[in-house]
Amino acid sequence: MAQTVSDFLFERMLEWGVKRIYGYPGDGINGLMGAFNKYSDRMQLVQVRHEEMAAFMATAHAKFTGEVGVCMATSGPGAIHLLNGLYDGKMDHMPVVAIVGQAATTGLGGSYQQEVDLMSLFKDVASEYCMQVASPVAMRHVIDRAMRIAMTTRSVTAVIIPKDIQEKPAVPHPPQKQNYVHSGIGFTAPRIIPKEVDLRRAAEVLNAGTRVAMLVGIGAANATDEVIAVANKLQACSAKALLGKAVLPDDLEWVTGDIGLLGTRPSSDMMRDCDTLFMIGSTFPYDQFLPKEGQARGVQIDIDGKSLGLRYPMEVNLIGDAADTLRELLPLIEQKSDTSWREKLAKNRKEWQNINATRATTTGKEINPEVVFTELATRLPDRCIITGDAGTATNWLARHLQLRRGMKFSLSGSLATMGPAVPYAIAAKFAFPDRVAMALTGDGAMQMNGINEMITIKKYWKQWSDPRLIVLVMNNRDLNQVTWEMRIETGEPKFNASQDLPDFAYAEYAKMLGLEGVRVDRTEDLGAAWDRVLRADRPAILEVMVDANISIIPPHITFAQAHNMTSALLQGDPNELGIIVESAKNVLAGMIPTHKGDKG
Repeated sequence: MAQTVSDFLFERMLEWGVKRIYGYPGDGINGLMGAFNKYSDRMQLVQVRHEEMAAFMATAHAKFTGEVGVCMATSGPGAIHLLNGLYDGKMDHMPVVAIVGQAATTGLGGSYQQEVDLMSLFKDVASEYCMQVASPVAMRHVIDRAMRIAMTTRSVTAVIIPKDIQEKPAVPHPPQKQNYVHSGIGFTAPRIIPKEVDLRRAAEVLNAGTRVAMLVGIGAANATDEVIAVANKLQACSAKALLGKAVLPDDLEWVTGDIGLLGTRPSSDMMRDCDTLFMIGSTFPYDQFLPKEGQARGVQIDIDGKSLGLRYPMEVNLIGDAADTLRELLPLIEQKSDTSWREKLAKNRKEWQNINATRATTTGKEINPEVVFTELATRLPDRCIITGDAGTATNWLARHLQLRRGMKFSLSGSLATMGPAVPYAIAAKFAFPDRVAMALTGDGAMQMNGINEMITIKKYWKQWSDPRLIVLVMNNRDLNQVTWEMRIETGEPKFNASQDLPDFAYAEYAKMLGLEGVRVDRTEDLGAAWDRVLRADRPAILEVMVDANISIIPPHITFAQAHNMTSALLQGDPNELGIIVESAKNVLAGMIPTHKGDKG
């Protein structure tokens, strides 16, 4: 039987090094799925419950491995379903290729079933490259360009293949004549470093500083040793953007932890008091947590020139790979001997950790959500992979989990969408089947899509050499993150109709699937529950009944935030009494600092 376009596509992707595709079938890609079966001994199809999850998993694969993530969906509705997960990849600058079907070319333009203008649909999310395969000859250069452009630009690309094209005979070697393209495979990342004159300018700024604050992001993921070496020469301290939480190990005393609303007080104080800001591989968006304009001199390293000088007016902007640029910069940095800046912030950090530990011991009507994470913090397995979601669970993991070298962490950064924790953890297990993966999420995201993806876990878990994939569900029957944002950001009381969630027996559901399920209602049972799921011989859900009235408190509360919170309570928030009681406990625990100059 002659090789089809679909056959050629999968052979070409194998040559590009693709080992796994996340997807869901449909008649718009029947030709592709029929061909995939021939290559299933060399390339795996991971069947998800919803196409959005396929795009999340492809994005997570790119984040955890550095490779191109690939997802596949049918025409029309399947392609539409990919969008949110693809935007997650686009906004976090991950190389992802989406392969989608389309109505047959003979029906296009005739309002045919499932015919959607996919070129227009994907033109933003796949703005670097989006192409419909117009003939069998074009398949070769379209897939080659999609792969290479995704790698080169760290972006999402899309390949649209009409049904009839999928089944036509392949043309692996187009004629050598005009109007034909002869593309090739292969990509090697270049070494990108700034000019020496710019490196010297950067060194001059950094050497002049006496209180250097570093902010590292996911762009420095492969530069841990280089960041440490430069920081040690500068006697600098460093905060981490949440997406870059695993870049620096937290056992370094000069690492102040995460930054922002769910960051630490030492990170906030460091930015307030520094005289030099050194940003590496981060586009952290919240400028209220950075030094005030004019306060500090600035240096920034980013491989994408579009991201330079975007969050703070930098004196020196360096386009380059973080690791390579820091290696070039290191000999130009003077060794500083004054350790007072580091000592001050190390003391601040220790005080903050004591405050957090004390606050985690306060009791509520139900389990304090913070103690869930302090109990986990002492039990984190070596080389574990942690995934977060858009919700209060991520607030607590940011504050309480101290990551060590070799661990990985990710979540939806710039898009900050709900729902990626479970699909991210699944992708992590396929990429690293010998490592423990943990999805730390809330009941809102779990009800949105996590419940369904537990079925995917059931389908595949026996393929993993270490079967442990632990899903923590913080059950408070409330869309808690948004509830608190309404109170603190806009001064509005909780709106029960939008915020209350129905209860669901998550642990029992896991048992129904043949997995481990543990539900915890008492604080004293938490440690044993974590031990149980960490020792389990299969994936598990740990469901913890937590108090919705215990909120994340910013490093320093502003006057506006206090005013809005008071306004929400005065308007008759349905949880008013519980909030007042828990807030009073937090004050007694030392959580609400009284630093001067924090108004406004």
